[in-house]
Amino acid sequence: MAVPQEFVALNATSFDVKAFDCGKPDMNKFLAKNAAKHMGQGLSSSWVLPAEFPKGKERSPIAAYYTLAMGTVAKDDVPTEAGLGSLPGYPVPVAKLARLAVSVDLQNQRYGEKTLIYALRHAAKMTASGAGLPAAALVLDILDADAKGFYDRFEFFHELGGDPMKLFVPMRVVREL
Repeated sequence: MAVPQEFVALNATSFDVKAFDCGKPDMNKFLAKNAAKHMGQGLSSSWVLPAEFPKGKERSPIAAYYTLAMGTVAKDDVPTEAGLGSLPGYPVPVAKLARLAVSVDLQNQRYGEKTLIYALRHAAKMTASGAGLPAAALVLDILDADAKGFYDRFEFFHELGGDPMKLFVPMRVVREL
């Protein structure tokens, strides 16, 4: 499967969201049924890496996707090793990497790493000072043991609130990637 190098905003009329298969039914279902709807509602934004457009097809297949959203975390859950210093007593604004998936055809070929780095850089642009929404960090919830193994390879993540299935990375670190 040939794959272009740039992620683009999801447009459900241009991409074959129902054919995407990452091997995780919940991730497939979100892309097929909820991603475009959530974008329209202003809840999140999904981006896709198109695969080569086959002749005779109306919609392009998807090689990978990620979804970003905004959220907050409790001040007490922020790891001290994140180095954010003294925080106010109210919830801390964060960007959230809500979804990240790669087609089964492209797994174990570093597309997961590429998708993660692209998503992190995108979050950094969206939250840059004076150019977007404030966020002290990026957080993500890990889906399962397979995903945990993937994210454990990246040393910049910290556990959030002592939960090994929730990760945190300061936005200043993300901006250095």
